[in-house]
Amino acid sequence: MNRRHCAAAAITLVCALGLLTVPVQAMAAPTPDASPSPTASAPAVPSPAAPSSEKDLEKIREQIETLYRQAGAATDAYNLAEEQTKKQSGEIVKLAKAIVDGQARIAELKDRAGAQAREQYRNGGLPPGAQLVLSDDPQLFLDGVNKLRTSQQASKTVLAELTRTQEDLETYTQDASSNWHKLETNRVKQAEAKKKINAQIAAAEKLESRLAKEERARLRQLEQDAANRAQSAWLATRPTPNVDVSGATTAAGKAAVAFATAQIGKPYVWGATGPGSYDCSGLTSQAWAAAGRPIPRTSQEQWRLLPRIDIQDMRPGDLIIYHADASHVGMYVGDGAIVHSPRPGRHVTLAGAGSMKILGVVRPDR
Repeated sequence: MNRRHCAAAAITLVCALGLLTVPVQAMAAPTPDASPSPTASAPAVPSPAAPSSEKDLEKIREQIETLYRQAGAATDAYNLAEEQTKKQSGEIVKLAKAIVDGQARIAELKDRAGAQAREQYRNGGLPPGAQLVLSDDPQLFLDGVNKLRTSQQASKTVLAELTRTQEDLETYTQDASSNWHKLETNRVKQAEAKKKINAQIAAAEKLESRLAKEERARLRQLEQDAANRAQSAWLATRPTPNVDVSGATTAAGKAAVAFATAQIGKPYVWGATGPGSYDCSGLTSQAWAAAGRPIPRTSQEQWRLLPRIDIQDMRPGDLIIYHADASHVGMYVGDGAIVHSPRPGRHVTLAGAGSMKILGVVRPDR
């Protein structure tokens, strides 16, 4: 019964391989509605009345910043689920191939076992030992003993390999079923994250769209002023570097910085890894891949898996992780600056390394 189950499961998996050729992102979630669901925990949008004071604009700026930060965290969740989905798809393809190969090997071994049975039938159905006893020729008897031993060993080998292959096939089927479950779970995560991202971005854009042209310009200046204040405060309290950072940069670090700065001016698009657009971790991961050092795709995984260093040891090429949830990342380029892809509606740019709340620093080539 188990073997019939394995074979049925294997056929199902092999047939399902056609689905895996569909782009992952396309399967991740349906196209979101033009009007995102209000259940995405977005702050309430104020009344259409235009703000008349800096205080009103500052409140809107904070709301927009919160929305984009939430979208950034959801983008990280989406990107991680997408990476996991790709991995599970690849594992399923490998397992399905192993199942097909295992089935072919079992068929071959059964043919060999059948050939041995047919050979015994042609010899009158007598066991090889009985045939030896009936032989009256000493030389034939000795030759028969050797053949018998060889035949018995071959039979044992065939049966042992057949058993082992059947067990492997059962394991492959169970592993494939487990990976398929993980694949579907990650697709659900992608769909949920995608819905939240679009809802948060739409809410932020709606807030900004209600402002007059002059007010949007003032809002942009408020954003810059807030970043400048944070940068000045960081520089005032920044520890003295332990090393000459410009001289300490590695060849790989220089290559990563060169790639990242070459992308300046390209738009932020969530989930993008280039070449025409990037999200924050899409930029840093591609920059280090171009430098010959592949790193995790998301800012949260970069923070979790890459070696951490003290901020006073920072050098160009290092990655600065921002916010308590590690939802943003930029690449340090020296002189207190980073290159990063900020958020929707913005482009890859240079900014002050201390213009956002720093969580810590990681070094891909440590």
